[in-house]
Amino acid sequence: MSLAVWVTPGAPRDEVAGVADCRLRLRLAAPAHEGKANAALTRFVADLLGVARRDVRLVAGAGGRRKLLRIQGVTLDEARRTLRL
Repeated sequence: MSLAVWVTPGAPRDEVAGVADCRLRLRLAAPAHEGKANAALTRFVADLLGVARRDVRLVAGAGGRRKLLRIQGVTLDEARRTLRL
């Protein structure tokens, strides 16, 4: 499954902030410095969806806020139910 996200680093806490422009909006506490936000992103999404961290890969957007993740071990319907979308 592919998941398009919009990430805001440096937030007070990690949280799902809704959906906008067909992207899941996420706020992450990690700073956008030396890949810390990208590492926090994969960890947070894996924890949210209940999959192993190795099953979440960042495939596009490593240097920007708009990112594309590839997630194994979960279907789109399961992700929607889990995220309550």
